[in-house]
Amino acid sequence: MLTLDVEMPKMDGLDFLERLMRLRPMPVLMVSSLTERGSEITMRALELGAVDFVAKPKISILSGMREYTELITDKIRATARARVKPRTLQAGGPAQTLPSLRSPLISSEKLIIIGASTGGTEAIREFLMQMPADCPGILITQHMPEGFTTSFAKRLDSLCKINVIEAAGNERVLPGHAYVAPGHSHLLLIRSGANYMTRIEQSDPVNRHRPSVDVLFRSAAEAAGKNAVGVILTGMGKDGAAGMLDMRQAGAQNFAQDEASCVVFGMPREAIAVGAVHEVGPLRELPGMVLGFLARQGGRALRV
Repeated sequence: MLTLDVEMPKMDGLDFLERLMRLRPMPVLMVSSLTERGSEITMRALELGAVDFVAKPKISILSGMREYTELITDKIRATARARVKPRTLQAGGPAQTLPSLRSPLISSEKLIIIGASTGGTEAIREFLMQMPADCPGILITQHMPEGFTTSFAKRLDSLCKINVIEAAGNERVLPGHAYVAPGHSHLLLIRSGANYMTRIEQSDPVNRHRPSVDVLFRSAAEAAGKNAVGVILTGMGKDGAAGMLDMRQAGAQNFAQDEASCVVFGMPREAIAVGAVHEVGPLRELPGMVLGFLARQGGRALRV
């Protein structure tokens, strides 16, 4: 595997990465600056095939250097084990958008709740690009530092038929919209009268993460119950497994990405192991599986 700085003195990091992934694909961990430009370049690097990234420490990081060292160590280990897939974005053409659900019951009452980590930025992109404009509201927790989730949400919004924003809290969850957890806070789903709303909290990290997938999933279990559909995608560790089990026990239907299509089959494996998952499938088929289930719940078959 290779660690690669986004900003290099003689060759742009993106140019080097593009050549590397074309000529000699290998797992790459990007090192990115905590700036708007740095985050935008990092998003592009992940699109080109980088497995994950780590942000350069701030000057004030000295007090938290041990935690930062553990983070880098974990990311290097996960990157070294990652599956590197040939880049097929151009060759495969644009992702197919699935047919409209055209069911007010589905769109207003159902929600899709997604959690991911290592490799998740591209997995989420592929999932959301298949969503029709009238899909149920979607809440997303992707393990990502503060400052990067804004660029991530903007990138998704530019690619998808649905609207994608970084959650600020107190938004009404609407059909055809996706809300990404900000890198500095947990994202929760709450109920306010007849409406679902977002909430963000800067409480302690859970499973060493803030935002945490477990926090989002548990809030969905409490607020939405059987109206929620859980989706757990590629990622290292076990964040999300316990929360997804809570969702299942509350009546939600849960889906997991299969091992063959995962960059790192950690989080889905753990969720499957605890009995939280109903169905497992390859990433490219998961959106259709989810919408097919929702359509059947609405009393009609999904047209293909």
